[in-house]
Amino acid sequence: MLLPTILTYLTLAVALIVVVVLIVYLVGIIRALRRAGDNLARLADGLQAVIDNTAPLEEHLTTINGALDTLDEGLESVDNNLIGVAEVFKLQ
Repeated sequence: MLLPTILTYLTLAVALIVVVVLIVYLVGIIRALRRAGDNLARLADGLQAVIDNTAPLEEHLTTINGALDTLDEGLESVDNNLIGVAEVFKLQ
């Protein structure tokens, strides 16, 4: 009669240990998920700041692209003039 009582207490002790370990791991997982959620929130805020800070770039790049087109036209004109000079001096 003593053996079944000991086995019952051993079983309850092992079950209690398993439950405690499971609780510790689950609490650890909950903490990790909360930290991940906080990090994702900060990442989302940072990405929104990038979007806000880069919004004016489209207008500036359009202006720069127009200026580069004008410069390209001028450089093509210079290139054509240099080709004409090279032909006059028979450098080609």
